[in-house]
Amino acid sequence: MMSMDDIEKKDERNMFLFMTVVLFPILSVAIVGGYGFMVWISQILMGPPGA
Repeated sequence: MMSMDDIEKKDERNMFLFMTVVLFPILSVAIVGGYGFMVWISQILMGPPGA
């Protein structure tokens, strides 16, 4: 039978794996994609940068 410490360590490891394998890659793609979309839309509305 597993003790509470074993269960907490297993939960912590599972959360770490979830964050590193699933959450952080999705967040990084969403942030970079959102920034690119924002720049693209601003260039449609205001024109390209420069003279």
